[in-house]
Amino acid sequence: MLVVSACADEVAEGEGAKNMEGVWSFGLAVLIVALAGMAALGSNWVSERARIPAPAFFLVGTAVAVDVFPLLRKLSMATVQDVVTIALVVLLFQGGMDIGWRRFKPEARAILSIGVLGTFATAGLLAVAAHLLLGLDWRIALLLGTALAPTDPAVVFSVLGRRKITGRTGVLLPGESGANDPVGIALMAGLLGTSAGSALGTAGHTALLFVQEMAIGAVLGAAGGWGLKFLMRKVPLPAEGLYPLRTLAGAFAVYGLTTVAHGSGFLAVFVAGVLLGDVRAPYKKEIERFHTALGSLGEIVAFAVLGLTVPLWTFTREGAWTDGLLLAVLLAFVVRPVVMAALLWRMRLSIGERVFLAFTGLKGAVPVLLGSYLVSSGVPDADRLYDVVFVVVVFSVIVQGSLVPTVARLCKVPMRSVELEPWALGVRLKDRPEGVVRHVVEEGSAADGSRVDGLDIGEDTWISMVVREGGIIPVSGSTQLRVGDEVLLITGDSDEECAGPFTAGRE
Repeated sequence: MLVVSACADEVAEGEGAKNMEGVWSFGLAVLIVALAGMAALGSNWVSERARIPAPAFFLVGTAVAVDVFPLLRKLSMATVQDVVTIALVVLLFQGGMDIGWRRFKPEARAILSIGVLGTFATAGLLAVAAHLLLGLDWRIALLLGTALAPTDPAVVFSVLGRRKITGRTGVLLPGESGANDPVGIALMAGLLGTSAGSALGTAGHTALLFVQEMAIGAVLGAAGGWGLKFLMRKVPLPAEGLYPLRTLAGAFAVYGLTTVAHGSGFLAVFVAGVLLGDVRAPYKKEIERFHTALGSLGEIVAFAVLGLTVPLWTFTREGAWTDGLLLAVLLAFVVRPVVMAALLWRMRLSIGERVFLAFTGLKGAVPVLLGSYLVSSGVPDADRLYDVVFVVVVFSVIVQGSLVPTVARLCKVPMRSVELEPWALGVRLKDRPEGVVRHVVEEGSAADGSRVDGLDIGEDTWISMVVREGGIIPVSGSTQLRVGDEVLLITGDSDEECAGPFTAGRE
């Protein structure tokens, strides 16, 4: 009995040691992830000063780390795709909310034109270049062109950062990056879902799948946006912290439902976000701050995880560097400008605005995600194609992304830095404050440079507060408003009726 008891004690001690070793290993993993996260956040400080977009540090840094520490290359491609998909849902929903329906509606036709037609045209021209210059089969060349066609919301939002672009360009640029990602993903799904049969049959089947995904995504996205709007305004929750969680859960519900219905879940969450952008609802500011922070986290996670899938040591052997740089230069300085020139020529934009929009077709997580689909689908020579996509994305983020402020200045596109305002002054109310609206003075609006007593805002409307450069200024009839002033009005009119003097006219 003593021997059995001693053996049992030894087994128990062994199990306990294993459990403690597991706890220690988990703690070490948590420490490594936390330090990596803090380093990623700190890279934003470096990004501001080096003028290199932060996603470049996440993507290249993790790719280098994988070569130095091969044990990091344990994530399967399927897991990477799932993680990046979750991050994109968060980013597209937050990007849609940031634009809002009021800004999106006047530019909807232009955004859809460059977002849909621009993606198709870019994919086609890149396919021709890949076939002629890289010697790829036509179907493989079209898959590569489709992977590289969409711009990326994470990179666009990161490059802009605290910079704000006024006028139509400030809506078209983020609007395109949010709209063409679902288009590119749906087009890739359609191409991968077809066999290598006749060109006509393949094109017909791909077009059918594409239209189906876009239509279902748009309808369910609009329905989901209206449903979330009803919940936000009419259904109270017992705690403040639950309101942002409800919109987050709603965004993923919209994505899941649309995907199950064989629609574009990415388009659905973007549409839902746009419809919720201007909604006045309880705790709206808290909801917006929550999704902005979550979008920043999604950006870090997406690029860091994608970087783990790229073995840099294979690039020279497979010729990925030269092929990728060749396509990157063609895309940035030939293909994109040609496509945008054709699509923008009827729009009333200045030459500088056209050049700026043509230059800022930045690539990022979405092209790399689409490239990963080529690998997981068993496309011939997929590893080489994936490496080429990676090189194009790195070139776009580092070279094009760092030059965006300079190009904006040369093209005379209004871009101003928005200073952080860490202090808030507000009043919490139990009921919705009817008749209280907030507007920001836009460049070229009637309010820009006008005195308060000269504004045409109606007899029943008056300005109660003006916030300028982070401070409150006294308001009188002689107060002259400037671009960027935040104006709080008390009025009996709707938001749209009193927005006119503060919004730049659109032709």
